[in-house]
Amino acid sequence: MTLDPVQYARRWKTLGVLSLSLVIIGLDTTILNVALPTLQDEFDASASKLQWMVDSYLLVFAGLLLVFGTLGDRFGRKLALQAGVAIFGLASLGAVVVDSADGVIAVRAAMGVGAALIMPATLSIIANIFTGGERGKAIAIWAALAAVGIGLGPLAGGLLLEWFDWWSVFLVNVPFAAVALLLGIRYLPESRDPRPGSFDLLGAALSTAGFSILVYAIIEAPEKGWFSGPVLGSLVASVVLLSAFLWWERRIDEPMLDLGFFRSRRFSVGTAAVSVAFFALLGAIFALTQYLQFVHGYSAIEAGAVMTPMALGLMMGAGSSSKAVRRLGITRVIAAGLTGLALVLALTVFWEPDTGAFTLAAWFFGLTLAMGWVMAPATEAVVGAVPAAKSGVASATNTVARMVAGALGVAVIGSLISSLYSNDVDGSLGALPPQAHAAAEDSIGAASAIAAQLPPDPASSVLATAGDAFTQAMGIGLTVAAALAAAMAIIVVRFLPAREPEAAQAEGAKPDMRPLADPDRESLDLQPQN
Repeated sequence: MTLDPVQYARRWKTLGVLSLSLVIIGLDTTILNVALPTLQDEFDASASKLQWMVDSYLLVFAGLLLVFGTLGDRFGRKLALQAGVAIFGLASLGAVVVDSADGVIAVRAAMGVGAALIMPATLSIIANIFTGGERGKAIAIWAALAAVGIGLGPLAGGLLLEWFDWWSVFLVNVPFAAVALLLGIRYLPESRDPRPGSFDLLGAALSTAGFSILVYAIIEAPEKGWFSGPVLGSLVASVVLLSAFLWWERRIDEPMLDLGFFRSRRFSVGTAAVSVAFFALLGAIFALTQYLQFVHGYSAIEAGAVMTPMALGLMMGAGSSSKAVRRLGITRVIAAGLTGLALVLALTVFWEPDTGAFTLAAWFFGLTLAMGWVMAPATEAVVGAVPAAKSGVASATNTVARMVAGALGVAVIGSLISSLYSNDVDGSLGALPPQAHAAAEDSIGAASAIAAQLPPDPASSVLATAGDAFTQAMGIGLTVAAALAAAMAIIVVRFLPAREPEAAQAEGAKPDMRPLADPDRESLDLQPQN
């Protein structure tokens, strides 16, 4: 492929369009959580339906990422990105005609299809238009701007629900999608793998089925139990399918996923580091959302306002990481980020049910500031470890790992907190009717709902007991996540190379698109050289 000097000169504007495309994904990641009580009232939805409103998106997203990353490399990353933004926007617009909980689940699943096209395409385009130190800076900016949606999602959701109906949390995506599409037509260059080989259809089928079933099992485990028949069966099926996928990829001459990528310690350790960070982050947000609304009794707007510093923390952390890498090296920066993440998570063990809003806001800022020092440099390590022609499938692999780790964080940390909470409140919630007592012991949300129907004194007693139990359980659960982050920091220090190997810089990590040595030349040769 050839990129003319005008397109090369627009690379920073291209980065802005890519970041805008990710804003809608980040926004949707957190905005729906504050809308769940409203959706429950609107559609009289069961707890299972509410769960699938969130998880149908995650299931489709994770299941299709690897295949769509490969298709982007093959048919064009701009095409994949534009198609994904269009699907995401149209699916969001479809919320206006939805009249049931199942309809919301279907809309979320369609949005997951769009997101699976968007995410790997954005990162692979960056890998193909930036090189050297500029690539690290570009990925840091990409991560920082993408964080805006994640951080502002809760507050935006609360404000929209205060002024409009439930569908507003979906329609907010539409203008972002429209602007990204229009700007993309002008500023996004097309790129693809010049030698994609034959399409690995069996590998695509095995990976999609395997990752989808794995995410399904992780989603269902907290409710049905890790050792229940459906969950165990799904876990076994996913292991069989993914093992068959790996066996097949090693066997064929032109695999969808080159397993040789994992021989690079920058690729494998970088992927592991960002996965552990997302395990801890999403597990923490899942727990803190309940803490803010059920223990503190915050409204959707109040909870969103307390969580808003996440956006600033992620922006500052990711934005400063490129300078820190130049001064300290990528190994020390990622290890420092994981260590900071561990320390912030461990602080929750000292919290009380009435911990102040300022402390909570500062905690969210510190959590995501540390996260920024992990996310951007680790992503840079992964992208720089593979040939730019294969950047789509490589970035998709990295994103699949993050998504699975995030789902696992919600499931594992959520299950641990739920178990600790139930054991703590067992038999200590007063003279409630047996059915109400069992429900209140099952979750802090149920205890809050039951307390709302009681006279003031019994209600206060139930809330105090449940709040104390949940706060203690959350502190222990997040301390476990902190220990995992600290262990990963040690692994990074021990095994992650501070610099790309010279061979990788000369061959594997060399991007398709390189700036002209002579600015008077009329075109830019973007093909890898033999």
